[in-house]
Amino acid sequence: MTNSSIGIPTPHGIFVATYSQTGLSRLEFPEKVAPPKKNPALTGLAKRWHATTTKALKTMLLGQAPTDLPPLALSSGTEFQISVWRQLLQIPLGQARSYIELAGRLGKPGASRAVGSACGANPIPVIVPCHRVLAAHGRIGGFSGGPGWKQRLLKIEGTPFIE
Repeated sequence: MTNSSIGIPTPHGIFVATYSQTGLSRLEFPEKVAPPKKNPALTGLAKRWHATTTKALKTMLLGQAPTDLPPLALSSGTEFQISVWRQLLQIPLGQARSYIELAGRLGKPGASRAVGSACGANPIPVIVPCHRVLAAHGRIGGFSGGPGWKQRLLKIEGTPFIE
């Protein structure tokens, strides 16, 4: 199976999911990339992964925790980035962590900027919830999804933050 990109229509716009041989490898926010003009006909594992991705994404956009996630192909990152992305998956819905806190959990207390960079490089935002990481004192900080997405996702989840 080669990389296949397919649109996922939601009330917030069309997200674009890309699947590799090992699972979901990328999720793009609406308007960040153009959805494919024609969605490919998925078969086999990719079809199952896409159904799971669609359900998980739509569930999260309703402010609920998904019961199942597709296989996540996170191997495109460095060892450190992958360790950060795995930590992001441990942050419960409706809660947030700080960049400093995540750096400490990884045993690298001085690496909060590196944690922020890893969050910015997250290839599967929303499902790997980098939006749940805040700057000091609950401030928003940066976000790769573009203007307003971090705030929108946190509001959907009922997570407190400071704008």
